[in-house]
Amino acid sequence: KMDDDDDDIPRLSSHTLAALQEFYLEQQQREGMKTSQRFNQYSIGAIEEDWQLSQFWYSDETASCLANEAVVAAGKGGRIACVSAPSVYQKLKEQDGKDFSVCILEYDRRFSVYGEEFIFYDYNHPLNLPENLLPHSFDIVIADPPYLSEECLQKTAETIKYLTKGKILLCTGAIMEEQAAKHLGVKMCRFIPKHSRNLANEFRCYVNYASGLD
Repeated sequence: KMDDDDDDIPRLSSHTLAALQEFYLEQQQREGMKTSQRFNQYSIGAIEEDWQLSQFWYSDETASCLANEAVVAAGKGGRIACVSAPSVYQKLKEQDGKDFSVCILEYDRRFSVYGEEFIFYDYNHPLNLPENLLPHSFDIVIADPPYLSEECLQKTAETIKYLTKGKILLCTGAIMEEQAAKHLGVKMCRFIPKHSRNLANEFRCYVNYASGLD
């Protein structure tokens, strides 16, 4: 009888156990970072990914590369808008740049900790923006639509075209290449963005100007 009861106890596979252990180790490391003096509010991971909101942060190297590209593209005194791309915003703020300004348009209100630079944004209402966000007032717009669907891209594209003076840096799936060209006139770059966790879908960058990502 005891043996029968034991058989009913669900057992985790060794693969699942290893994944759980890795997850808990990451959590501990993150907590350790938060208590260390080196931690700052703009570190990637300071606000954790919420998979239910389709949030996947870039690797540190990718975020740095995209942030540097944005600064160069915006030019001295340039304005940069990060639409649904919080890890690029965080990397830009880490640079503590005096020669550019940046704001973050984001659905997740946890990012409101960044104060006046945070603008609540829902791609379902692409032009529902504050009055002080004037049309064509940003030298470059970096956008990473949360979902790989044409509807999401098309609506986000409305926001991008409203905000930018011209330059667009889009990050989305490789499968969206045709739709990206159709809605924003952007072309795929050679640079391949990486995320801190490997995603099933291949991601790419797209631009409509001569960038440093080729």
